[in-house]
Formats: sequence, C-alpha cells, structure tokens
Amino acid sequence: MKSLEHPDSLHLRAAQGWLELGDYLEADEELERISPPLRVHPDVLLLRYEVYAKAEKWEGAFCLTSALVDIVPHEPYGWINQSFALRKMPSRGPKAAWDALLPVAVNFPDNPIIPYKLACYACQLGQLKDARAWLSLSFLLYNELKPMALDEPDLEPLWLEIGKM
Repeated sequence: MKSLEHPDSLHLRAAQGWLELGDYLEADEELERISPPLRVHPDVLLLRYEVYAKAEKWEGAFCLTSALVDIVPHEPYGWINQSFALRKMPSRGPKAAWDALLPVAVNFPDNPIIPYKLACYACQLGQLKDARAWLSLSFLLYNELKPMALDEPDLEPLWLEIGKM
C-alpha cells in the first residue's frame, strides 16, 4: 500500500512521537488530524491500535486489528495484535487469542512472535506441553526472546525451564 504523503505523514510521525513519550491522548489527537479517507491506512490503524492498547481499550483495539487483517492479511502484525487484544478483553481471554492466532501461524513460519504468543496463550490455558513447544520454536527463530520470556507473566509456570531451553 502507498505511503502517506505530506501533511498526513507528519501527523503520523507526530503521533508516533507522542506515543513514545507516553502520551496516548495527544497521539490520538494527532491521528485525528490525518485526512479522513486515509485513517484506514494500515500505518494509521496500527498506530491507533497502539494508542488503544496503551489506553487499555481492548474492544476498540480488536476492531482496529480486524480491519488490519482484512486490509493486509499478508502482514503478521495485524494477526498478532488481534490475538493480543482478544487476550486482554475480559469477555474473551487466552482461548479466544489462541483460536485466532493458531490457524495463521503456518502463514508466517519465520516470525518468532507468533510462536511466542501462542506459547503464552497455551501456558495460560494449562497446555504446558504445547507452550514449551511453541516457546522452543520462538527461541529457535530468535533466541533474544529469552529475557523477555523470563519477564512475561503469562509464562510464569515455565520460568524455571526457560533458562534451560
């Protein structure tokens, strides 16, 4: 998809800056300055998802990611973020996240975050064997995930094993 042009690209960068500073409200206001037809651009939707995630507005975040997977189904970030939004929604949880992400895992065999997230969801579902397998795959693809895994509350049941993987 075509990149945003001036002045919309400036608003997107400004929103990114506000988000990096921890001010998701200003980031959201900056995104509102983008031309209405371009607010469905994948870059805008992804950043707005991040705003909603910071605000813990998981229902809205899920809606944004649903649009992302429709617009750019070949990009893993929409699927990953959609599953995470489901994980955080009180009405859905790890089972819904697992069910959403598992079928697309085969489409992104080189992405280490997908097996990492699947390990998190499996662990929360008490499927420790599956969690170990997915976590091992994520480490195989990107070993630098180990420190993150040791700090991931969803993986707490496996913390003692992670260092040995």
